[in-house]
Amino acid sequence: MSAGAAFGSWPSPITAAAVSSGGIGLGGPAVRNRADGQAEVWWSELRPTEGGRAVLVRRVGDGPPVDMLPAPYSARTRVHEYGGGAWFLTADAVFFSNWDDQRLYRIDLSDDAATADPSAVTPTPEEPHAWRYADGRVTPDGEWLVSVSEDHHEAVVADHGEAVNAIVAIPASGGEPLVLSDRTDFVSSPRISPDGRWLSWICWNHPNMPWDGTRLLAAPLWQSARELRIGNVKIVAGGEASLGEEQEAIVGAHWTSDGRLVYSSDRSGFWNLEAWRPGDDTSSELTTLRGAEIGGPPWVFGLQRWTELSDGRLAAVVTTAAVDSLVVVEPSGELRPIDTPFVAISGVTAAADDAVAFVGHRPDVLPCVAKADVASSEVSHISEPADLEIDSAWFSVAQAVSVPVGDRETHAFFYPPTAPLDANTDALPPLVVMGHGGPTSHAPPALSLKIQYWTSRGVAVADVNYGGSTGFGRSYRRLLNDAWGIVDVEDCIAVAQHLGSAGLVDPARMAIRGGSAGGLTVLRALQTSEQFSAGTSLYGVADLKALAADTHKFESRYLDGLIGPWPAAQDVYEARSPINYADDLSCPLLVMQGSEDAVVPPSQSEAIVAAVAAKGLPHAYLLFEGEQHGFRQADTIVRSLEAELWFYGSVFGFEPADEIEPIAEAVGFADA
Repeated sequence: MSAGAAFGSWPSPITAAAVSSGGIGLGGPAVRNRADGQAEVWWSELRPTEGGRAVLVRRVGDGPPVDMLPAPYSARTRVHEYGGGAWFLTADAVFFSNWDDQRLYRIDLSDDAATADPSAVTPTPEEPHAWRYADGRVTPDGEWLVSVSEDHHEAVVADHGEAVNAIVAIPASGGEPLVLSDRTDFVSSPRISPDGRWLSWICWNHPNMPWDGTRLLAAPLWQSARELRIGNVKIVAGGEASLGEEQEAIVGAHWTSDGRLVYSSDRSGFWNLEAWRPGDDTSSELTTLRGAEIGGPPWVFGLQRWTELSDGRLAAVVTTAAVDSLVVVEPSGELRPIDTPFVAISGVTAAADDAVAFVGHRPDVLPCVAKADVASSEVSHISEPADLEIDSAWFSVAQAVSVPVGDRETHAFFYPPTAPLDANTDALPPLVVMGHGGPTSHAPPALSLKIQYWTSRGVAVADVNYGGSTGFGRSYRRLLNDAWGIVDVEDCIAVAQHLGSAGLVDPARMAIRGGSAGGLTVLRALQTSEQFSAGTSLYGVADLKALAADTHKFESRYLDGLIGPWPAAQDVYEARSPINYADDLSCPLLVMQGSEDAVVPPSQSEAIVAAVAAKGLPHAYLLFEGEQHGFRQADTIVRSLEAELWFYGSVFGFEPADEIEPIAEAVGFADA
C-alpha cells in the first residue's frame, strides 16, 4: 500500500467474513465429574456458519473437543425471547431446550459416549412453540427437573392478556409438567439445595425489570415418586416497590454445599454477595464492595457471577467501571485477586482441580472457554480462541475515556484507527459512535471484531457506556429512569464532541450507530443535534407507543421506568418517539432489520424508513429474512457489515478497499 492512504480506505485482513467466522458465541461452561476421576467440561457454541445453531461441546481432560448435539438440534430457548439457560448438565444426562420445537430433550451420558439421538422429555404442545422452558435444575436423586416455563397457548394468552410464566416440575424420564409457582408475572433461577429439601427462586412483577426490584423466595420441597410440591413460601430477601421508590434487586442466587443460599443484592448501591441459612433464618454480608460489584443485569437466564470452590470459599467476578476481574472471597470478607488477562468474564463455575472455568474475553484475543488456578492464577485454555492468522498490530486497544456532562460524568472506550501501514497524517479519521443495546447493559473493552472491522480500515470508534449502563453501580444504572432518549443522547454527543475537540477525530465526519435500544439513541441524536452527519439503526426503536403496544412480555412494561407509565405519560411517549420528528432528520440514514424480530418488530424500522423517504433523505433499508432480534447468520453478518461500510464511504467520501456490492435498495446516493 502507498504512503498517505486515506482513512477509511485501508485494506484490512479483518474482512466481514472473518468477523462472521470469528463471531461464535460461547455459553456455559459446566463441569461433569466422571467415575474414572477425569473431569468433562461442557459449553455451548452459537455458530453463524450453521445458521445460528447452538451446539453443545464436551472436552474430557486433555482430549479434543467433541460436538455432542447432532444437527439439526439447537440448544436455544425462546423464553423471554432473549433466552439463556437453555441447557443443564447432571452426572447422568444433559438436558436442553430445542430451538425448533422448544421442547426439553435429554441425552443420557456415560464415561464412554452419549446416546446418538436425544429423547424428548416434555410433551408436544398443541401449538408451535407454545410451551417454552429455561434455567432448569435436577433434584439430587435425578428423578425430577425443576424449570422456568412460559406458556404461549392462544387460550392462555387470551385469558391472562399475556404469556404465563411459572416454576414447573417435570419427571426427568419424561411427562407432563406440574406447576409449582405461577403467582408472579416473572420467575427465574429455580435452585435446589444440596439435600433436596429446599427450592429457591427469584420473582418480580410488572412494571419492574429484574434489575429494578425482585424478591428471593424459598420453600420446603416435598417429593414422592409421582409428585413434587412445595411448602410455605419464605421471602428471603429483596423487595418490590413502585417504580421511582427505593427497591432492592436480587440476582444470581444459588446454594452452597453447606446449605447456604448465596445471592447478590444491590441495596448498598452496588451488587454484593450475601448468604441466608434456612435453619436460623438469618442473612449475612459476604462482601462490602463500593465502586465495584458482583452482579449484572439478567437479560438472559443462567448468568452466574460466583461459584463455590472445593474448600468452601467462593470465587467471583467483580465488575469495576465495566471491566471484569476474578477474585476469591475469603471467609474474612477479604477479596484476593486471581490475576488473569481477561476483561469480560461470564459463566464462572468450579472445576475439579481447585480451579474455575469460565468464558473469558481479552482485549487482544478472541473469546475462549478458559480455566484459572485459584492459587497460582495460572490460566489454560479449554477451548482454543479462533485463530484468525492476523497480526495483532491490526488490533486497536481500548482507551478508557470519562467525559463531564453537566454535574456528572459519562464513560466510553475509544478505539483509534490502528494498522501496520502508513496513513494520511494530514487528515483526521472519521468516527463511529456506538451506543449499546438494552439500554440496561454495558460495553466491555474486550476484543470485538465488529469494532476492529472499522478501526483496521482507518475509522475510529467510540463505544459509549452512557448513563443507565451497568458496571458502575445502581445510581449510574438508574440515570435513564424517566430519561431514556435524553441522557443516552447527551452522553453520546458529549463523547463525540470531546474526541473532536481533542483532535483525535474529524468533527465533520462523525456517524452514530446502535442496535435495539441503541437505535432509538441514534435517531434521537440525529434529530436533536447536528453533531453527526450519518446514522445506522439496527432493529432500532422508532415509535415508543407502538413498542409499548407491540412487544414481548418481558419488556412490555420496561418503558414504565424509562419513559413513564402508559397511557398516563402518553405525551412523553410522543415527545420521545423519533417517528414524530422525521422532519428534524437531515442526514443519510441506514436501517437494518430482522424479519422475525419479536422484540422490536419490523414495523418500527419500516415506519422510520417511510418517514425519511417522504422527506427525500438519502437512505437504505435492508430486511434480513429469518433473523430475530440481533443477527446470527453468517450471510447476514457479512452483508450488514459490508453494506454499512459502503454507506459510510458514500457519506464521508472515501473509497473502501474492499470489493463491496452497492446497496441496491439505497435511495439518493450517486453510486447506488
